[in-house]
Amino acid sequence: MSFDEMTGQPGSGEVRESYRALARWLDESPPDLLEARARQAEFFFRRMGITFALYGEHNTSERLIPFDIVPRILSAREWRMMEAGLVQRVHALNLFLADIYGAQECIRAGIIPADIVLTNPYFRPEMTGWRPPGDIWVHIAGIDLVRTGEDAFYVLEDNARTPSGVSYMLENREMMMRLFPDLFSEHRVRPVDTYTDLLLQTLKDAAPASAAREPCVVVLTPGPYNSAYYEHSFLADKLGVELVEGSDLYVDNAQVFMRTTQGPCKVDVIYRRVDDDFLDPLTFNPDSALGVPGLMLAYQAGHVTLANAVGTGVADDKAVYTYMPEIIRFFTGEDPILHNVPTWRCREPDALKEVLSRLDELVVKEVGGSGGYGMLVGPAATQEEIEIFRRKLIADPAAFIAQPTLQLSTAPTLCGTQLAGRHVDLRPFVLTGPQGARATPGGLTRVALKEGSLVVNSSQGGGTKDTWVLDA
Repeated sequence: MSFDEMTGQPGSGEVRESYRALARWLDESPPDLLEARARQAEFFFRRMGITFALYGEHNTSERLIPFDIVPRILSAREWRMMEAGLVQRVHALNLFLADIYGAQECIRAGIIPADIVLTNPYFRPEMTGWRPPGDIWVHIAGIDLVRTGEDAFYVLEDNARTPSGVSYMLENREMMMRLFPDLFSEHRVRPVDTYTDLLLQTLKDAAPASAAREPCVVVLTPGPYNSAYYEHSFLADKLGVELVEGSDLYVDNAQVFMRTTQGPCKVDVIYRRVDDDFLDPLTFNPDSALGVPGLMLAYQAGHVTLANAVGTGVADDKAVYTYMPEIIRFFTGEDPILHNVPTWRCREPDALKEVLSRLDELVVKEVGGSGGYGMLVGPAATQEEIEIFRRKLIADPAAFIAQPTLQLSTAPTLCGTQLAGRHVDLRPFVLTGPQGARATPGGLTRVALKEGSLVVNSSQGGGTKDTWVLDA
Protein backbone atom coordinates (compact mmCIF):
# COMPACT_ATOMS: atom_id res chain seq x y z
CA MET A 1 0.00 0.00 0.00
CA SER A 2 1.41 3.40 -1.02
CA PHE A 3 2.13 6.22 1.39
CA ASP A 4 -0.42 8.99 0.86
CA GLU A 5 1.08 12.44 1.28
CA MET A 6 -2.14 13.96 2.61
CA THR A 7 -3.32 11.22 4.96
CA GLY A 8 -0.22 9.12 5.57
CA GLN A 9 -2.06 5.84 4.92
CA PRO A 10 -5.19 5.49 2.76
CA GLY A 11 -8.32 5.18 4.85
CA SER A 12 -6.66 6.37 8.06
CA GLY A 13 -9.05 9.28 8.42
CA GLU A 14 -6.18 11.46 9.61
CA VAL A 15 -4.70 14.40 7.70
CA ARG A 16 -0.99 15.14 7.97
CA GLU A 17 -0.20 18.53 9.49
CA SER A 18 1.21 20.11 6.31
CA TYR A 19 -2.03 19.29 4.44
CA ARG A 20 -4.58 20.32 7.07
CA ALA A 21 -5.35 23.79 5.71
CA LEU A 22 -5.65 22.40 2.17
CA ALA A 23 -7.93 19.56 3.33
CA ARG A 24 -10.18 22.03 5.14
CA TRP A 25 -10.30 24.27 2.06
CA LEU A 26 -11.18 21.30 -0.17
CA ASP A 27 -14.00 20.29 2.21
CA GLU A 28 -15.44 23.80 2.25
CA SER A 29 -15.18 24.49 -1.49
CA PRO A 30 -18.33 24.16 -3.64
CA PRO A 31 -18.38 20.84 -5.53
CA ASP A 32 -18.09 22.44 -8.96
CA LEU A 33 -15.31 24.93 -8.08
CA LEU A 34 -12.36 22.63 -8.74
CA GLU A 35 -13.79 21.44 -12.04
CA ALA A 36 -14.35 25.04 -13.18
CA ARG A 37 -10.83 26.07 -12.12
CA ALA A 38 -9.37 23.07 -13.97
CA ARG A 39 -11.12 24.18 -17.16
CA GLN A 40 -9.79 27.71 -16.66
CA ALA A 41 -6.25 26.43 -16.20
CA GLU A 42 -6.45 24.41 -19.41
CA PHE A 43 -7.82 27.44 -21.26
CA PHE A 44 -5.02 29.70 -19.99
CA PHE A 45 -2.28 27.19 -20.76
CA ARG A 46 -3.64 26.62 -24.26
CA ARG A 47 -3.91 30.34 -24.92
CA MET A 48 -0.32 30.89 -23.73
CA GLY A 49 0.92 28.07 -25.94
CA ILE A 50 2.51 26.04 -23.15
CA THR A 51 3.05 22.84 -25.09
CA PHE A 52 5.48 20.03 -25.75
CA ALA A 53 6.03 17.87 -28.82
CA LEU A 54 6.51 14.11 -29.09
CA TYR A 55 9.22 12.72 -31.34
CA GLY A 56 8.08 10.24 -33.92
CA GLU A 57 4.43 11.31 -33.92
CA HIS A 58 4.26 12.83 -37.38
CA ASN A 59 0.50 13.25 -37.47
CA THR A 60 -0.04 14.90 -34.10
CA SER A 61 0.14 18.53 -33.12
CA GLU A 62 1.89 19.86 -30.06
CA ARG A 63 0.22 18.89 -26.79
CA LEU A 64 -0.55 20.50 -23.49
CA ILE A 65 1.00 18.81 -20.49
CA PRO A 66 -2.00 18.06 -18.24
CA PHE A 67 -1.98 20.27 -15.15
CA ASP A 68 -3.54 19.19 -11.87
CA ILE A 69 -4.78 22.08 -9.77
CA VAL A 70 -4.43 20.37 -6.37
CA PRO A 71 -0.98 21.37 -5.05
CA ARG A 72 1.51 18.99 -3.56
CA ILE A 73 2.72 20.22 -0.16
CA LEU A 74 6.06 19.68 1.57
CA SER A 75 6.74 20.85 5.12
CA ALA A 76 9.70 23.07 5.97
CA ARG A 77 11.31 20.13 7.80
CA GLU A 78 10.95 17.81 4.82
CA TRP A 79 12.44 20.39 2.49
CA ARG A 80 15.44 21.09 4.74
CA MET A 81 16.42 17.44 4.58
CA MET A 82 15.85 17.24 0.84
CA GLU A 83 17.72 20.48 0.18
CA ALA A 84 20.77 19.31 2.14
CA GLY A 85 20.81 16.05 0.18
CA LEU A 86 20.43 17.80 -3.17
CA VAL A 87 23.26 20.24 -2.48
CA GLN A 88 25.50 17.39 -1.33
CA ARG A 89 24.73 15.28 -4.40
CA VAL A 90 25.25 18.04 -6.98
CA HIS A 91 28.50 19.05 -5.27
CA ALA A 92 29.69 15.44 -5.55
CA LEU A 93 28.64 15.30 -9.22
CA ASN A 94 30.79 18.34 -9.99
CA LEU A 95 33.77 16.83 -8.17
CA PHE A 96 33.26 13.52 -9.97
CA LEU A 97 33.18 15.14 -13.40
CA ALA A 98 36.26 17.25 -12.63
CA ASP A 99 38.05 14.06 -11.59
CA ILE A 100 37.15 11.82 -14.54
CA TYR A 101 38.33 14.53 -16.94
CA GLY A 102 41.37 15.14 -14.73
CA ALA A 103 43.35 12.86 -12.44
CA GLN A 104 40.79 10.02 -12.51
CA GLU A 105 41.51 9.22 -8.88
CA CYS A 106 38.07 7.64 -8.38
CA ILE A 107 38.89 5.10 -11.11
CA ARG A 108 42.35 4.35 -9.72
CA ALA A 109 40.86 3.94 -6.24
CA GLY A 110 38.36 1.37 -7.54
CA ILE A 111 35.32 3.50 -6.71
CA ILE A 112 33.91 3.02 -10.20
CA PRO A 113 35.09 0.67 -12.98
CA ALA A 114 37.10 2.39 -15.73
CA ASP A 115 35.02 0.95 -18.56
CA ILE A 116 31.77 2.39 -17.22
CA VAL A 117 33.30 5.85 -17.53
CA LEU A 118 35.75 5.61 -20.43
CA THR A 119 33.50 3.67 -22.81
CA ASN A 120 30.40 5.65 -21.89
CA PRO A 121 28.85 7.23 -25.01
CA TYR A 122 28.63 10.56 -23.18
CA PHE A 123 32.28 10.58 -22.08
CA ARG A 124 34.11 13.19 -24.15
CA PRO A 125 37.87 12.52 -24.40
CA GLU A 126 38.21 16.04 -25.85
CA MET A 127 37.54 17.42 -22.36
CA THR A 128 40.37 15.49 -20.67
CA GLY A 129 42.73 17.85 -18.88
CA TRP A 130 40.44 20.85 -19.41
CA ARG A 131 38.89 22.85 -16.56
CA PRO A 132 35.80 25.06 -16.87
CA PRO A 133 35.66 28.41 -15.04
CA GLY A 134 35.42 27.81 -11.30
CA ASP A 135 35.65 24.03 -11.90
CA ILE A 136 31.86 24.01 -12.29
CA TRP A 137 30.67 21.40 -14.77
CA VAL A 138 27.00 21.21 -13.83
CA HIS A 139 25.56 24.71 -13.50
CA ILE A 140 21.95 23.51 -13.76
CA ALA A 141 20.88 20.11 -12.40
CA GLY A 142 17.54 18.36 -12.11
CA ILE A 143 17.51 15.52 -9.56
CA ASP A 144 14.50 13.19 -9.72
CA LEU A 145 13.20 12.10 -6.31
CA VAL A 146 10.56 9.60 -5.26
CA ARG A 147 8.99 9.02 -1.87
CA THR A 148 7.84 5.78 -0.28
CA GLY A 149 7.14 6.80 3.33
CA GLU A 150 7.04 9.57 5.93
CA ASP A 151 10.77 10.26 5.72
CA ALA A 152 11.75 7.88 2.92
CA PHE A 153 12.99 9.86 -0.08
CA TYR A 154 15.10 8.28 -2.82
CA VAL A 155 16.98 9.63 -5.82
CA LEU A 156 15.61 8.01 -8.95
CA GLU A 157 18.04 9.59 -11.42
CA ASP A 158 20.35 12.54 -12.00
CA ASN A 159 19.91 14.98 -14.90
CA ALA A 160 23.16 16.84 -15.45
CA ARG A 161 23.24 17.35 -19.20
CA THR A 162 20.29 19.50 -20.26
CA PRO A 163 17.63 19.09 -17.55
CA SER A 164 14.18 20.28 -18.61
CA GLY A 165 10.90 21.13 -16.93
CA VAL A 166 11.70 24.29 -14.98
CA SER A 167 9.36 26.40 -17.14
CA TYR A 168 6.44 24.23 -16.03
CA MET A 169 7.46 24.67 -12.38
CA LEU A 170 7.30 28.45 -12.84
CA GLU A 171 4.14 28.51 -14.95
CA ASN A 172 2.34 26.14 -12.57
CA ARG A 173 3.00 28.51 -9.67
CA GLU A 174 1.80 31.53 -11.64
CA MET A 175 -1.35 29.66 -12.60
CA MET A 176 -2.11 28.64 -9.02
CA MET A 177 -1.63 32.19 -7.75
CA ARG A 178 -4.02 33.43 -10.41
CA LEU A 179 -6.71 30.81 -9.77
CA PHE A 180 -6.50 30.36 -5.98
CA PRO A 181 -5.34 33.57 -4.25
CA ASP A 182 -7.49 32.69 -1.23
CA LEU A 183 -5.73 29.36 -0.83
CA PHE A 184 -2.33 31.05 -0.87
CA SER A 185 -3.51 33.41 1.87
CA GLU A 186 -3.97 30.38 4.14
CA HIS A 187 -0.43 29.07 3.57
CA ARG A 188 3.05 30.51 3.85
CA VAL A 189 4.50 29.14 0.60
CA ARG A 190 8.13 29.72 -0.30
CA PRO A 191 8.45 31.48 -3.68
CA VAL A 192 9.95 29.96 -6.83
CA ASP A 193 9.87 33.05 -9.01
CA THR A 194 13.40 34.02 -7.97
CA TYR A 195 14.71 31.07 -10.01
CA THR A 196 15.27 33.03 -13.23
CA ASP A 197 17.14 35.82 -11.42
CA LEU A 198 19.37 33.21 -9.75
CA LEU A 199 19.84 31.39 -13.06
CA LEU A 200 20.91 34.58 -14.84
CA GLN A 201 23.37 35.41 -12.06
CA THR A 202 24.69 31.83 -12.15
CA LEU A 203 25.30 32.12 -15.90
CA LYS A 204 26.95 35.51 -15.61
CA ASP A 205 29.17 34.26 -12.80
CA ALA A 206 30.29 31.45 -15.13
CA ALA A 207 31.63 33.88 -17.73
CA PRO A 208 35.29 33.45 -18.75
CA ALA A 209 37.92 35.88 -17.55
CA SER A 210 37.98 37.51 -20.99
CA ALA A 211 34.32 38.53 -20.75
CA ALA A 212 33.14 42.10 -20.54
CA ARG A 213 32.03 43.52 -17.21
CA GLU A 214 28.45 42.73 -18.24
CA PRO A 215 28.74 39.31 -19.91
CA CYS A 216 26.63 38.52 -22.97
CA VAL A 217 24.49 35.45 -22.27
CA VAL A 218 22.41 33.58 -24.86
CA VAL A 219 20.17 30.50 -24.85
CA LEU A 220 21.08 28.06 -27.66
CA THR A 221 18.13 26.01 -28.92
CA PRO A 222 17.96 23.28 -31.59
CA GLY A 223 14.95 25.16 -32.95
CA PRO A 224 11.15 25.14 -32.94
CA TYR A 225 10.88 21.43 -33.78
CA ASN A 226 12.52 20.40 -30.52
CA SER A 227 10.12 18.96 -27.92
CA ALA A 228 11.26 21.50 -25.30
CA TYR A 229 11.29 24.57 -27.56
CA TYR A 230 8.59 26.27 -25.49
CA GLU A 231 10.86 26.09 -22.47
CA HIS A 232 13.85 27.46 -24.39
CA SER A 233 11.91 30.51 -25.54
CA PHE A 234 10.29 30.94 -22.12
CA LEU A 235 13.65 30.98 -20.33
CA ALA A 236 15.27 33.34 -22.82
CA ASP A 237 12.36 35.74 -22.33
CA LYS A 238 12.47 35.50 -18.53
CA LEU A 239 16.25 35.92 -18.47
CA GLY A 240 16.09 38.88 -20.83
CA VAL A 241 18.64 37.34 -23.21
CA GLU A 242 18.64 36.31 -26.86
CA LEU A 243 17.30 32.93 -27.98
CA VAL A 244 19.61 31.76 -30.74
CA GLU A 245 20.03 28.83 -33.08
CA GLY A 246 23.39 27.59 -34.33
CA SER A 247 23.09 29.64 -37.52
CA ASP A 248 22.86 32.85 -35.46
CA LEU A 249 26.38 32.31 -34.10
CA TYR A 250 29.82 32.06 -35.68
CA VAL A 251 33.40 31.70 -34.50
CA ASP A 252 36.19 34.07 -35.43
CA ASN A 253 39.67 34.05 -33.91
CA ALA A 254 38.53 31.47 -31.32
CA GLN A 255 35.75 33.76 -30.13
CA VAL A 256 31.99 33.36 -30.52
CA PHE A 257 29.91 36.11 -32.07
CA MET A 258 26.19 36.58 -32.52
CA ARG A 259 24.82 38.09 -35.69
CA THR A 260 22.64 41.12 -34.91
CA THR A 261 21.12 43.98 -36.88
CA GLN A 262 23.71 46.24 -35.24
CA GLY A 263 26.60 44.01 -36.27
CA PRO A 264 28.55 41.24 -34.52
CA CYS A 265 28.16 40.88 -30.75
CA LYS A 266 30.67 38.84 -28.74
CA VAL A 267 29.04 36.02 -26.75
CA ASP A 268 30.48 35.08 -23.36
CA VAL A 269 28.10 32.42 -21.99
CA ILE A 270 25.91 29.95 -23.85
CA TYR A 271 23.13 28.23 -21.92
CA ARG A 272 22.92 25.38 -24.35
CA ARG A 273 19.91 23.13 -24.82
CA VAL A 274 21.67 21.24 -27.61
CA ASP A 275 23.29 17.86 -26.90
CA ASP A 276 27.05 17.43 -27.19
CA ASP A 277 26.89 15.49 -30.46
CA PHE A 278 25.34 18.42 -32.29
CA LEU A 279 27.25 21.36 -30.77
CA ASP A 280 30.13 21.58 -33.24
CA PRO A 281 30.24 19.70 -36.57
CA LEU A 282 34.03 20.15 -36.69
CA THR A 283 34.48 18.17 -33.46
CA PHE A 284 31.45 15.90 -33.09
CA ASN A 285 28.76 14.93 -35.60
CA PRO A 286 29.91 16.36 -38.95
CA ASP A 287 26.34 16.27 -40.28
CA SER A 288 24.94 18.50 -37.54
CA ALA A 289 23.26 21.67 -38.72
CA LEU A 290 22.25 22.62 -35.16
CA GLY A 291 25.64 23.65 -33.80
CA VAL A 292 28.37 26.17 -34.48
CA PRO A 293 31.50 25.22 -36.46
CA GLY A 294 34.57 25.93 -34.31
CA LEU A 295 32.61 26.29 -31.06
CA MET A 296 34.80 23.76 -29.24
CA LEU A 297 37.92 25.69 -30.27
CA ALA A 298 36.53 28.84 -28.65
CA TYR A 299 35.32 26.87 -25.64
CA GLN A 300 38.63 25.17 -24.95
CA ALA A 301 40.50 28.43 -25.55
CA GLY A 302 38.53 29.82 -22.60
CA HIS A 303 36.73 32.53 -24.59
CA VAL A 304 33.20 31.25 -24.02
CA THR A 305 31.47 29.20 -21.31
CA LEU A 306 28.97 26.45 -22.07
CA ALA A 307 26.39 25.62 -19.40
CA ASN A 308 26.28 22.79 -18.73
CA ALA A 309 29.81 21.82 -19.68
CA VAL A 310 30.49 19.41 -22.51
CA GLY A 311 30.77 15.84 -21.21
CA THR A 312 28.39 16.13 -18.26
CA GLY A 313 26.15 13.44 -19.79
CA VAL A 314 28.31 10.80 -18.10
CA ALA A 315 26.62 11.78 -14.84
CA ASP A 316 23.16 11.10 -16.37
CA ASP A 317 24.05 7.50 -17.08
CA LYS A 318 22.07 4.99 -15.01
CA ALA A 319 25.09 2.71 -14.62
CA VAL A 320 27.06 5.61 -13.10
CA TYR A 321 24.02 6.33 -10.90
CA THR A 322 24.47 2.96 -9.20
CA TYR A 323 27.89 4.09 -7.91
CA MET A 324 26.72 7.48 -6.60
CA PRO A 325 26.73 6.48 -2.90
CA GLU A 326 30.41 5.48 -3.21
CA ILE A 327 31.14 8.61 -5.28
CA ILE A 328 29.59 10.86 -2.62
CA ARG A 329 31.60 9.21 0.16
CA PHE A 330 34.83 9.35 -1.85
CA PHE A 331 34.63 13.02 -2.79
CA THR A 332 32.89 14.54 0.24
CA GLY A 333 33.84 12.18 3.07
CA GLU A 334 30.15 12.09 4.05
CA ASP A 335 27.41 9.50 3.94
CA PRO A 336 24.70 10.28 1.37
CA ILE A 337 21.78 12.22 2.81
CA LEU A 338 19.51 11.10 -0.03
CA HIS A 339 19.78 7.42 -0.90
CA ASN A 340 19.66 5.65 -4.24
CA VAL A 341 16.88 3.24 -5.07
CA PRO A 342 18.30 -0.30 -4.50
CA THR A 343 19.64 -1.33 -7.89
CA TRP A 344 20.95 -4.45 -9.63
CA ARG A 345 23.76 -3.91 -12.14
CA CYS A 346 22.92 -6.41 -14.85
CA ARG A 347 26.57 -6.37 -16.03
CA GLU A 348 27.36 -8.40 -12.90
CA PRO A 349 26.60 -12.14 -13.44
CA ASP A 350 24.95 -12.75 -10.07
CA ALA A 351 22.78 -9.64 -10.46
CA LEU A 352 21.78 -10.67 -13.99
CA LYS A 353 20.76 -14.12 -12.77
CA GLU A 354 18.61 -12.56 -10.03
CA VAL A 355 16.98 -10.10 -12.41
CA LEU A 356 16.18 -12.73 -15.04
CA SER A 357 14.43 -14.81 -12.40
CA ARG A 358 12.27 -11.87 -11.29
CA LEU A 359 11.45 -9.90 -14.43
CA ASP A 360 7.75 -9.89 -13.62
CA GLU A 361 8.49 -8.06 -10.33
CA LEU A 362 11.14 -5.52 -11.33
CA VAL A 363 11.61 -2.31 -13.30
CA VAL A 364 14.35 -2.75 -15.92
CA LYS A 365 15.91 0.35 -17.51
CA GLU A 366 18.39 1.04 -20.28
CA VAL A 367 21.41 2.77 -18.75
CA GLY A 368 21.20 5.52 -21.38
CA GLY A 369 17.40 5.72 -21.55
CA SER A 370 15.23 8.70 -20.61
CA GLY A 371 11.68 9.97 -20.80
CA GLY A 372 10.14 6.69 -19.66
CA TYR A 373 11.27 4.94 -22.85
CA GLY A 374 13.39 1.81 -23.06
CA MET A 375 12.12 0.35 -19.81
CA LEU A 376 10.13 -2.61 -18.57
CA VAL A 377 7.71 -2.27 -15.65
CA GLY A 378 7.45 -5.94 -14.78
CA PRO A 379 4.16 -6.03 -12.82
CA ALA A 380 2.38 -4.13 -15.61
CA ALA A 381 4.01 -5.93 -18.55
CA THR A 382 2.62 -8.69 -20.73
CA GLN A 383 4.42 -12.01 -20.95
CA GLU A 384 5.49 -11.12 -24.48
CA GLU A 385 7.06 -7.83 -23.30
CA ILE A 386 8.87 -9.68 -20.50
CA GLU A 387 10.30 -12.21 -22.95
CA ILE A 388 11.48 -9.43 -25.28
CA PHE A 389 13.37 -7.83 -22.40
CA ARG A 390 14.74 -11.20 -21.33
CA ARG A 391 16.36 -11.55 -24.75
CA LYS A 392 17.70 -8.00 -24.60
CA LEU A 393 19.23 -8.60 -21.19
CA ILE A 394 20.91 -11.82 -22.23
CA ALA A 395 22.30 -10.20 -25.39
CA ASP A 396 23.70 -7.07 -23.69
CA PRO A 397 23.41 -7.16 -19.89
CA ALA A 398 25.72 -4.14 -19.38
CA ALA A 399 23.15 -1.95 -21.11
CA PHE A 400 20.61 -2.40 -18.30
CA ILE A 401 19.97 -1.91 -14.61
CA ALA A 402 17.03 -3.21 -12.61
CA GLN A 403 15.21 -1.89 -9.56
CA PRO A 404 12.37 -3.05 -7.33
CA THR A 405 8.94 -1.72 -8.20
CA LEU A 406 8.66 0.97 -5.55
CA GLN A 407 5.30 1.94 -4.16
CA LEU A 408 5.63 5.61 -4.99
CA SER A 409 3.75 7.99 -2.74
CA THR A 410 0.41 9.32 -3.89
CA ALA A 411 -0.97 12.85 -3.70
CA PRO A 412 -4.59 14.00 -4.03
CA THR A 413 -5.35 14.68 -7.68
CA LEU A 414 -8.45 15.92 -9.47
CA CYS A 415 -9.64 13.08 -11.70
CA GLY A 416 -12.69 14.30 -13.58
CA THR A 417 -14.91 15.64 -10.80
CA GLN A 418 -13.45 13.54 -7.96
CA LEU A 419 -10.26 13.64 -5.91
CA ALA A 420 -8.14 10.49 -5.98
CA GLY A 421 -4.61 9.53 -5.05
CA ARG A 422 -2.16 9.35 -7.96
CA HIS A 423 1.53 8.46 -7.89
CA VAL A 424 4.00 11.36 -8.02
CA ASP A 425 7.70 12.10 -8.26
CA LEU A 426 9.61 15.37 -7.91
CA ARG A 427 12.31 17.09 -9.95
CA PRO A 428 13.94 19.85 -7.89
CA PHE A 429 16.33 22.18 -9.73
CA VAL A 430 19.77 23.00 -8.34
CA LEU A 431 21.97 25.89 -9.53
CA THR A 432 25.71 25.90 -8.86
CA GLY A 433 27.86 29.03 -8.89
CA PRO A 434 30.90 30.40 -7.04
CA GLN A 435 28.93 30.43 -3.76
CA GLY A 436 28.06 26.73 -4.10
CA ALA A 437 24.86 24.89 -4.95
CA ARG A 438 21.35 26.24 -4.27
CA ALA A 439 18.08 24.35 -4.67
CA THR A 440 14.88 26.17 -5.60
CA PRO A 441 12.21 25.35 -2.97
CA GLY A 442 10.03 22.57 -4.34
CA GLY A 443 10.50 21.79 -8.01
CA LEU A 444 8.36 20.14 -10.66
CA THR A 445 5.99 17.48 -9.36
CA ARG A 446 5.04 15.02 -12.08
CA VAL A 447 1.94 12.90 -11.62
CA ALA A 448 0.85 9.62 -13.22
CA LEU A 449 -2.73 10.43 -14.16
CA LYS A 450 -3.70 6.87 -15.03
CA GLU A 451 -4.96 4.92 -12.04
CA GLY A 452 -2.26 2.61 -10.73
CA SER A 453 0.36 3.84 -13.20
CA LEU A 454 3.89 4.55 -11.97
CA VAL A 455 5.03 6.33 -15.16
CA VAL A 456 4.91 10.09 -14.61
CA ASN A 457 6.66 11.29 -17.79
CA SER A 458 4.64 13.72 -19.91
CA SER A 459 5.61 11.72 -23.00
CA GLN A 460 3.88 8.73 -21.40
CA GLY A 461 0.65 10.49 -20.40
CA GLY A 462 1.73 12.07 -17.12
CA GLY A 463 0.84 15.53 -15.86
CA THR A 464 2.28 18.13 -13.48
CA LYS A 465 1.39 19.83 -10.20
CA ASP A 466 2.51 22.93 -8.35
CA THR A 467 4.80 22.03 -5.43
CA TRP A 468 4.45 24.05 -2.27
CA VAL A 469 7.21 24.20 0.33
CA LEU A 470 5.82 25.70 3.50
CA ASP A 471 7.87 28.40 5.19
CA ALA A 472 7.13 27.13 8.69
